[in-house]
This record gives sequence, structure tokens and C-alpha cells, in this order.
Amino acid sequence: MAIDLAPPPLAEEVVETAIEGKKEEGVGEEGGACGGEAVVVAAADAEVEGHPYDFHVSGPRNLPPPNWREIIRSSWKDPNYKRMVMACFIQAVYLLELDRQDQKGEEDGLAPKWWKPFKYKVTQTLVDERDGSIYGAVLEWDRSSALSDLILIRPSGAPRVVLALRGTLLQKPTIKRDLQDDLRFLVWESLKGSVRFIGALEALKTAVERFGSANVSVAGHSLGAGFALQVCKELAKQGVFVECHLFNPPSVSLAMGVRSMSEKASSLWKKVKASLPLKEEALPDNTKEEGSAKKKLRADKKWVPHLYVNNSDYICCHYNAPSCSTITTDGASDEQLQQRKASEIAGDVVAKLFVTSKGPQKFLEAHGLQQWWSDGMELQLAVYDSKLMHRQLKSLYTATASSPPAKS
Repeated sequence: MAIDLAPPPLAEEVVETAIEGKKEEGVGEEGGACGGEAVVVAAADAEVEGHPYDFHVSGPRNLPPPNWREIIRSSWKDPNYKRMVMACFIQAVYLLELDRQDQKGEEDGLAPKWWKPFKYKVTQTLVDERDGSIYGAVLEWDRSSALSDLILIRPSGAPRVVLALRGTLLQKPTIKRDLQDDLRFLVWESLKGSVRFIGALEALKTAVERFGSANVSVAGHSLGAGFALQVCKELAKQGVFVECHLFNPPSVSLAMGVRSMSEKASSLWKKVKASLPLKEEALPDNTKEEGSAKKKLRADKKWVPHLYVNNSDYICCHYNAPSCSTITTDGASDEQLQQRKASEIAGDVVAKLFVTSKGPQKFLEAHGLQQWWSDGMELQLAVYDSKLMHRQLKSLYTATASSPPAKS
């Protein structure tokens, strides 16, 4: 669940290549030396301004500039734009911790450049009391900054506040505590025992109390996505539903493996029991009970998180496994199968699962955050129920059935 912080190809590397090319072109040509000097100057400028984590170096390209037109036609209504911004906010949290380690503030730090273009400001940082590291931040709509660009009101679809949570940083000051939570999830598939879970939950509750659940969004990457899922689920048990964006959420744990083996054993035992003649009379009642339970489960579904998965990332790829409840072919035609599939989707979908179709193939890049704000990103919405999400949220649906939803 670690993020790869290896920088992308820098502008200075490209410039160095250009210098060599210019020198070769300048041999025997009049004015070649002058052109080479111009490129050298550009290289020097790039070296000064081209930090690998600068927003203008590794951030999203072709970003629409904010202006008064956002009031009429909000960019936030575009799911791709929202995904890109949420990923940028998480990147800002990574950089907040790196700025802290480098003793940089808002004036000379890298992090502010990742939220200011979207007219947001950080109002709270979540600090791990064990080592002083920053693992999350609360970002609110910056009205004064928006007014400077004649954006009089918050655009439709833009959240009032965003809770962003980072994943593992492979840096000495924070790696120990990060890996402790990684191991906690690996063994127990739960993060509730972590001080970061408590801090994130309190920050989320405070935001919901101040602005209402409809105006709050949560975003997390890797380990941060694990925290985001579990704090949102904790509120959802109380009938409070907030928008949640999970990038490369962890899906591998020892507890999951043990549970999977137990489920297979239970399924095998049910088949054995069904084959016994003494149980034939009880089968119809059991079937009816399971059917009614499934209908109740469908009726109770209200909270639908957004998951972003790369199949080349073995940490999160298990979310792409379909539920055991997927339909069988039994000799049906393709058209009939599509109709059945659509029917299953309408009742069984528990999460919006987006899978990248042309994303990075190497693991470190496939698990990285940068891919989610790239221009060439192509996503496919998984149309079946995610088996892993279904199991993780099953208890949630059972809990919400007994408690009415809170007001948003």
C-alpha cells in the first residue's frame, strides 16, 4: 500500500536532450551557437522551477481555468473532472507531509499549489500524535479566492468540504507508523484500532455537523482509501451518507483469505445438506428466506462509494472480482444474458467500480496516484457487483435497516 514517489521525467531531462540535438544541428550552421545558448538558459530556468512535484510539472494538463462561467456550466458535474480534483487533493496531503519534513510552509511549500487552482483552502491538518506526521487534511471551498475570479457562488457539484487521506510514504520519518497500519489491515482487514482512524472519523463527523452530509466528500489513496472506506462506513451505519472516492484501495489481507476458505467450506456443506433426502421438505422455506433477505438487502442500499482500480495493481485488483451471485448461462442467448445482467445490476450494485483500460502496467505506476489525473485516462464502469465490496458492506446494509437515515 505504498505510493511510488519516484518523480516522472523532468523538464530538465527533456531540455538536456534538446540541447544535445541543437548542438548537433548547429554544427556547420550559422547562428548555431546562439541557439544553443538560448536552450541552455531555458534549461537553467527549468532546473530552478521544475521540481518534480510542482503542480505545473507533474499535475494535470489542459486544466480549464476557473472563471465566472463555472456558475452557469460547472466543471464539477463532469465525473472525470471530479476524479482528477480528488486525486490532486490527496497528492496535496502527501506533499504536506513532505513539506513538513523539509520545514516548508505555505509560502515556499509544494502542497498549496495542488489545491489553490481549484479554489479550496486547507482548514485543518490531521496529525499522527505518535510521530507528528500529517496523514490527512480538511479542505474547504475558498470563497474569497473564488471571488477574485468572479466566481460568485460555489459551482454546482463542488463539495463544500473535502476530507483527503494519503497512503504510505516510504520516507524515514513516517514509514514506521505507515507500515504499522499497513500490517494492521493485512492481518485484520480493519483499521479501527489505529489513532488515524479515530482522527479521521472525528474530522468527518465535525464536517458533517457543520455543513451537512450532502456537502461533504471523502477521498483516499492506497492505505488512505482503506481509512476513507472504513470511516465512511462507520457513519453510514448511523444513516449518514457522504460521497466517497477510493483510489487503489487495499484488497489483500490474511483475514480475507481465511474468510474466503470458510465461505467455500460453508458452500460445500450446503450442497451436501441439499443432497440429503431428509432435508428436501425444508429446502423451499430456506430458499424463500434467502430470497426475501436478498430483496431486503437490495432495498437497504443507499451508500455507493466510488472505487478506482488498475488491474495491474495486485493490491487493489481483487475489487474487480464479480460477486458469486452473478448469473449463469444455462444455454441462454447473448441477448438474454445481457437482460439478466442488467437486472442483476439494478438490484445488486454496491459500488461504482471504475477500472482503467489503458493505464500503467508496471506495479509501482499502476498503484501510483498520478495516473488518476492523467489526460489519457480511459475508465470503464464495472457493471457487475463487486464480491469484495458486497462482503465488506453487507453488515452495513443490515445495520441501516434498523435505523432511519439521518438528515443531510
